[in-house]
Amino acid sequence: MKHSVKELVAQFNMLPHPEGGYYKEMYRSKELFPKSVLPERFNGDRHFSTAIYFLLEQGNFSAFHRIQSDECWHFYTGDSLLVHVLHPNGKYELIKLGNQIQHDETFQAVVPAGSWFASETAPGGAFSFVGCTVAPGFDFADFELAKADELANQFPEKRELIMRLCRQ
Repeated sequence: MKHSVKELVAQFNMLPHPEGGYYKEMYRSKELFPKSVLPERFNGDRHFSTAIYFLLEQGNFSAFHRIQSDECWHFYTGDSLLVHVLHPNGKYELIKLGNQIQHDETFQAVVPAGSWFASETAPGGAFSFVGCTVAPGFDFADFELAKADELANQFPEKRELIMRLCRQ
């Protein structure tokens, strides 16, 4: 069955995400890691794990941002999603999330904590419906939206990509 963006947004009561696209939190563990057992980069207690649905349509993008936890991406339906990752060591990685494994796509992939990343539906596609699981759990206190000029200065060889996929 072919789904539409409008149907998925309505079905899952999705909200606009600050980085772009739509999301719906589907899971937040009841248990917490106390700050005392977490790495110093965390400023408080965190849930063990969180999970969201994430929907991105052609013409929109998830702007470059980073969080303090690993984020595991899962492909569900729609068209391929391109996840652009800028690792702290300067390496660029393109993750092709989708169901066309014969074209080097994968159903799941992890963006490591502290990496800058952005995503977009592959050219020619209409939308991508995916999920993201974060551990320790996502908290907006750990979310940082990139400033295009600053990030481009860090990764000058990816300036064009960064300028295209940043909102500030």
